[in-house]
Amino acid sequence: MNKQAMAALLDKIESTETASGNPRVQAVVNRIVRDLFVTIEEMDVQPDEFWSAVGYLTEAGRNGEWGLIAAGLGFEHFLDLRMDEAEARAGAGGGTPRTIEGPLYVAGAPESLGSARLDQDEQPGEVLFMQGQVRGADGTPVPGALVEVWHANHLGGYSFFDPSQSPYNLRRTIRTDAEGRYRFRSKVPVGYSVPPGGSTDKLLKLLGRHGTRPAHIHFFVTAPGHRKLTTQINIDGDPYLWDDFAFATREGLVPPMRRIDDPASLRAREVAAPCYEIDFDFDLLAARDGLPADRILRAHFEA
Repeated sequence: MNKQAMAALLDKIESTETASGNPRVQAVVNRIVRDLFVTIEEMDVQPDEFWSAVGYLTEAGRNGEWGLIAAGLGFEHFLDLRMDEAEARAGAGGGTPRTIEGPLYVAGAPESLGSARLDQDEQPGEVLFMQGQVRGADGTPVPGALVEVWHANHLGGYSFFDPSQSPYNLRRTIRTDAEGRYRFRSKVPVGYSVPPGGSTDKLLKLLGRHGTRPAHIHFFVTAPGHRKLTTQINIDGDPYLWDDFAFATREGLVPPMRRIDDPASLRAREVAAPCYEIDFDFDLLAARDGLPADRILRAHFEA
């Protein structure tokens, strides 16, 4: 297409905007439209391809899979990297690495002090104990911090999104004790894949990619005077550990998992069969002016 004609059309579109519009939205949308015009022109996108894409976008929204697609195309990890760099430029580097939230958080999980049991539903699998300490930027323990934790069951499903599970199964909020410590009992999670035949699966197959995540456990860690930490740990040894379709695995977030099988240790933990244990501490950054927002506004499922 004639470049002058394309530029004239873009200018005409933008000229219809008025001062009553939102300047930020105008700037971002106009940039996206210009970039898409160039993509259509340079890639010779045909009308049937364009309308097929529109139909796909509509289907993805209807399926509620935009959170998965954003993760699978690397957007969520990209936003994390940008925040890392913004904090480093402001002199606020260090702490436990952040990584993606994912689309499956649900607020309001039952709260307890110091410790909790996550697996309220019966399910197969080995028992997992995980414990550690929440510390501030100066290395001192943070009592009263909130550790929100959630993970999938043995079939890769999350409560509220999987109707077979009871509300808040494998979801809890733990308030750290006087020494900043938390502890929970659960089952060793497994990896899982995007919904078969869904919008994300269709796109990934066209890209020649898989849609599998390694086994992981999600966390929000918050405390007054500290920046909110959004992160997750991965289960060491998972075959997809460094091949996560959502690009969420990061150095520092793969703690060793120890097998516990001696009788005395099992009795102390009140379990009859061999179990596993993970130690992991969370190091928070201090809150101060001049840093990017750490509490991200995004839609969440409401229980």
